[in-house]
Amino acid sequence: MKAACVLLSTLFVLGCGGYSSGGGGGGGGALHIDTLAPSSATAAGPAFTLTVNGTGFTANSVVYWNTTTRTTHFVMANQVTADIPASDIANTGSATVYVRTTGGVYGGGANSNSVPFSIN
Repeated sequence: MKAACVLLSTLFVLGCGGYSSGGGGGGGGALHIDTLAPSSATAAGPAFTLTVNGTGFTANSVVYWNTTTRTTHFVMANQVTADIPASDIANTGSATVYVRTTGGVYGGGANSNSVPFSIN
């Protein structure tokens, strides 16, 4: 019985880590992008690695370039990277970048905010 109580307490704490009365921010909070590095690229440039800094990332997080997934590498809860092929920046314009995380304690998924990426 005692072990069951510890397990339930642990699941509750882990499952509710994204909730806060302080309006968001650090420590495993809601999925959010703060910055992209680089934040722009030159049209017809080479492929590159995009670094996405924010909060709430997990090993199940995937970077989206517009509506297309990109190969994503989990670094830590506040950083993931994505492989951006040269074809994504072939022409001037912009792309929308966001992160989607699936799975977790309750399943389902969540999207971060969207951040524009300029192609000059």
